[in-house]
Amino acid sequence: METIPRTGTDRQMFDLLLRARVNHLFKARSANRDAEADFSRTASVFLSIENALKIAEAEHSGLDTRMQDVLARGAISLGNATDEYLTREPADTIVQNRFDREIQIGQLRLEQLSLQIDAFKFLRAALMSRFSTLVPLSPSRRLGAW
Repeated sequence: METIPRTGTDRQMFDLLLRARVNHLFKARSANRDAEADFSRTASVFLSIENALKIAEAEHSGLDTRMQDVLARGAISLGNATDEYLTREPADTIVQNRFDREIQIGQLRLEQLSLQIDAFKFLRAALMSRFSTLVPLSPSRRLGAW
């Protein structure tokens, strides 16, 4: 076990530290100020997650609506006869193939958005469980309500 130095530069440093403590040259922040700083950092992360979630849900909803519209129009343009593809004009086939590609791209994007939405919900739940005293009780609360 090391003892407190009694002489030289080490002793002077130790004396300086003791005087600083005694003379109140160092003071920790208040608990309220610490709580405000913690809340501010956590609220920033929470609001970012909420904003990303809101944007992803809006994009998903809009794309889903457009996809339903395209699928309905595609079904009409295909016709309902079992041999419709045999008598279809080549130009119509080209248009139908474009519809198919766009539908595939749209469905892929919907899947990606669904995964993102699930991930953002997971992050929000993890944040709320880890910092339960620092985030709002309801995900519907926004910055204005804080």
